[in-house]
Amino acid sequence: MAKNPNLTLEGPDLAALLCSRVCHDVISPVGAINNGLELLDEGGPGASDADALDLIRTSALNAAVRLKFARLAFGASGSVGASIDTGEAEKAAKDYAAAEKKTEVTWSGPRAIVAKNRVKLLLNLFLVAYGGIPRGGSVDVMLENPEHHAKFTITIKGRMMRVPAKFVEICSGTLDESIDAHTIQPYYTVLLADECGMELRYVVSEDKIVFTAETTAA
Repeated sequence: MAKNPNLTLEGPDLAALLCSRVCHDVISPVGAINNGLELLDEGGPGASDADALDLIRTSALNAAVRLKFARLAFGASGSVGASIDTGEAEKAAKDYAAAEKKTEVTWSGPRAIVAKNRVKLLLNLFLVAYGGIPRGGSVDVMLENPEHHAKFTITIKGRMMRVPAKFVEICSGTLDESIDAHTIQPYYTVLLADECGMELRYVVSEDKIVFTAETTAA
């Protein structure tokens, strides 16, 4: 498989941009927690207290879910070369969607302990697919033979479906701008596929978009 010309980031730059991505994901719920605490400080007893506490609880859950997802999708999650239970990935993906309450996630296929980078690829492809239905909808994840000649299929349905434009450009090697914190996640998805020897594809039809990652022939 030919090397993608867009995969040019050095290690320190990759690490820095992934850190920026994680910070971007958690800054909103953490800020909302702070807003809730300010409401408690400013208001007296009554309904405002209940509203503030509800905001804090919801935002704290959202931040925790995003951090747990990021730990698996972007982090080391153990030593170099470690393996991960796909059940952990399933829980992380379902919790991630449940926290936003606008997308239903279904998951099928065998549960297995597989190479860490394969699980990270699966979760990052999930993020790409999830970003394709910004108004919400459904995401169906299917795993086939995850321990060996793996194939991951993620099907999305919803309003205003689209394949994220930067993912298309990076996949095809046609991105003509520098990678930044907004494009690092699709970049990392393509990089992981390259590292895992898996080929990324997507098929767009009228009622769904199907993303796949499949192990290439040796």
